[in-house]
Amino acid sequence: MARLPTYFISHGGGPWPWLANMRQMLASLEVSLARMPAEIGTTPKAILMVSGHWEEPDFAVMSAAKPGMIYDYGGFPPETYRIIYPAPGAPDLAARTAELLKSAGLPTHLDPKRGFDHGTFAPAYVMYPKANVPIFQVSLQHGYNPAAHFALGRALAPLRDEGVLIVGSGLSYHNLRLFGPGAKAPSAAFDQWLHKAMTQTGAARTKALMAWETAPHARVCHPQEDHFVPLFAALGAAEDEVATRVYHDTNVFGGVTASSYRIG
Repeated sequence: MARLPTYFISHGGGPWPWLANMRQMLASLEVSLARMPAEIGTTPKAILMVSGHWEEPDFAVMSAAKPGMIYDYGGFPPETYRIIYPAPGAPDLAARTAELLKSAGLPTHLDPKRGFDHGTFAPAYVMYPKANVPIFQVSLQHGYNPAAHFALGRALAPLRDEGVLIVGSGLSYHNLRLFGPGAKAPSAAFDQWLHKAMTQTGAARTKALMAWETAPHARVCHPQEDHFVPLFAALGAAEDEVATRVYHDTNVFGGVTASSYRIG
């Protein structure tokens, strides 16, 4: 099987694919996610999601054969707490992943109880609505250390040659207290910086992203970087490969500029 690319996706908000008004607002995001299977050109053996909605003291690996659901959002209609995305897990690949992390000197453990959070099941539903591709997750590590998350990506890189699609699932802008017109200028400036950084490759790109806090409005756009560090894992797994912007919207949530990238 040919080497698969990696992705960093802006995954939208909550259970958006099941809500008509949010789906309309995120129409261009839906198009970009739905296009991914054709872009990849083959059905992955599994998808490994690094979601901004799961963090642990180490890099935990979801190992359930049939992962459950985690409704980690609030204030949505009752039916959105009954959504089932019945994709199988990937226990064998989870074990392989944990071995790769251990070999790289990264702390890890298998978590047989963890279910899919919405950073995984919402975009996966758009990508593969039939839920016919196995999915497992690797957590972020507390503290969000950029170097550690680049190291995570480097450790995961061999999986790309084994049919595993690595997806960092977050948001290029994530300040829940600043949506609407007030988000327009800071998110646009940060997104412009991000695009310039992402068009570099190798050590130059890694260096730029490691220093992300120096970007314009960095801490306005990411008061906490849980939705940004999944990008580091996607980049670490494809460090010397070209990034292509595959989604770009300048008016999400009333004023936010957001982007997604494919690497490789």
